[in-house]
Amino acid sequence: MSTRKFYRRGSIHLTAEQGAPVSFLDIRRQFDFRGIKIGAWVTEDEKQRAASLFHNALCDLMTILGGNEVLISLRGTLALQYGSGGEKGVNAHYELGSRTFALAKNAGPGSMAHEWFHAFDHYIGDKLFVEKARDDFASCAWLKKARVVKHALNEKLETCYRAILLDEAGLKPNDYVKRSRKYDKKIGADYFGLPEELCARAFEAFIQDAAIKNMFLVKGTVQSEEAKLGLYPEGEHRLRINTAFLAYFSHLGAVLKHQAG
Repeated sequence: MSTRKFYRRGSIHLTAEQGAPVSFLDIRRQFDFRGIKIGAWVTEDEKQRAASLFHNALCDLMTILGGNEVLISLRGTLALQYGSGGEKGVNAHYELGSRTFALAKNAGPGSMAHEWFHAFDHYIGDKLFVEKARDDFASCAWLKKARVVKHALNEKLETCYRAILLDEAGLKPNDYVKRSRKYDKKIGADYFGLPEELCARAFEAFIQDAAIKNMFLVKGTVQSEEAKLGLYPEGEHRLRINTAFLAYFSHLGAVLKHQAG
């Protein structure tokens, strides 16, 4: 990572000590992450550069969503890993059991929005449903018709899931789902057509379509091979999803900011 550059277009984000190089300790304090773990093979120079990239990406995500630090760390329940653990060939992943999202040292950048949404999709389940299994993603439980708690925010989140996973009538899988399932059959694996993966990629597209651009946060929803295969939402469907996400997160962000005083 030390020699790589990532395109970014957005405001400058400063820490409490303005002008000083940001550190992972600063990030943990600002966002109240439960913990941050850095791999033993990450050099000090790489660690410093990564901290700056993480900080900008997290602040950009917070700005796009219209929320605050509480939203990004999911009320302090979320932990980060960089260059530590993981599996060979996996750029990034979210660990359900430990509520941790991790980016690989050299291949993880660009995957942050995807993994953060997995974390959110996992976290929000016990707020969205009357009853929820601990390890279910909310998107998966919603598709199984779990009973939803009546709340204005929950109605808006349901609109997001409905827009991503169902046709305009809200009855059948849409073309995005069908394309993803068809590709799963081609590769002989259940992955792209899973509800949680469909929703995480839809969220990626929403973030990449924002005015703020950050390739450390997200990339590949338009020009990548996966995008060319139709594995991201397209056209009017993409716009409908973006509208639903914007309505939900702007409302959620306003509530969280009001609670913070």
